[in-house]
Formats: sequence, structure tokens, C-alpha cells
Amino acid sequence: MPQQRMFFPLFEKHAELTEQAAIILAEMLNDGVDVSGHCHSIGELEQEADIVTRNVLLGIRASFITPFDRSDIRNLISRMDDTIDQMNKSAQAIVAFDLTSFAPEMRELGSLIIEAAQLVRRTVPLLSEVHANATKLSNACIQLSRLEEKGDEVYARGRRELFHKCRDGEAMAFIQGNEVYTHLNEVIDNFDDVGNEIQGIVVEQS
Repeated sequence: MPQQRMFFPLFEKHAELTEQAAIILAEMLNDGVDVSGHCHSIGELEQEADIVTRNVLLGIRASFITPFDRSDIRNLISRMDDTIDQMNKSAQAIVAFDLTSFAPEMRELGSLIIEAAQLVRRTVPLLSEVHANATKLSNACIQLSRLEEKGDEVYARGRRELFHKCRDGEAMAFIQGNEVYTHLNEVIDNFDDVGNEIQGIVVEQS
């Protein structure tokens, strides 16, 4: 049993690191101050999350009995890791383009990323008792899907505003802004993927 239960604290630790990274990314988008420092902090959190992911994968190999199907555990932690990896890529793109001011839609995406990260952080502890928490888990997955849909709307609106702003020859500004929008939207898409993995576990365990 101790070996079987080892996965849940690791899921929770990863979710906590991801939430911290989301908060820093949103701060980066809101104030545009010390973007290099913010990027460095997100990179450190991403490295910590990689260690957690590696420990989960090692635990799968070392455990005779696992709480869910091994592939479900592997897929869930991989999708969780995708979220913070993409946050790191977003921050790196901002630094690479030397951006210090951000459109309202970018800041709105940052807020949605925090919301999704906090939702995942509250949800993963429920996996330790899937049967008892099936309804709560399913509702959380629905909320993640709604955040993804809202993110798509903000992403489309932001890119449309960016195009109109840059249509008179500011091609480089469009390329830079579009790259940041794409990374931020991918973060939210990845959170929806986490929700899909959780929903799959709920269905299998029902």
C-alpha cells in the first residue's frame, strides 16, 4: 500500500509547482518588470516539476501494484508536465523577443492560466478516492474544458486585434505577438488535456 499511494503526493507536488509557475507568468504579463527574472523562476520550477515527473515514471516501474492503470498514471503526469513546460516556453519567448508590454488579451490569458492551474491543484488530491469523488472530478474536468473554450475566444480576439494593429507594415511585431499568443493558448489547451486524462481515469474506475 505505501508504494501504491506514493503517486498521489507526487501529483499534488507537481500541481503546486505548476500553480506557482502560473502565478509568476501572470505577474510577468501584468507588470512587464524583470521579465528575465520571472523567466528564470519559471525555469527553476519547471526543472523541479521534471524531477517529480521522473519520480512518478520510476515509481511506475518499481511498483507491483498501482492505483490506476500504469498507462493512465504515465499519461496524466505527462499531460501535467506539458502545462508547465509550455509556461516555460511562453516565458522564454517573451524574453527572446525582449517584450515588456502586453496586450489586455495576453493578460487575460495569464489569468485563465492561473485559474486552470488552481483548479488542477484542487482536483488532483481527489484522485486518491476516485469512487467517492467521481462527481467532483467530473465537474472539475468540465470546468477545465470551459476555461479552454474561453481561452480560445480570448486567443482569437487577441490575434485579431494584433493583426489590425500591425497591418500597416509592423510584420515583426505581429510575428512576436502571435508567437506569445500561441504559447499562452497552448498552456490552456494542455490543462484541458489534463482534464481529459482525469476524466478517463474516472470512467475506468467507475
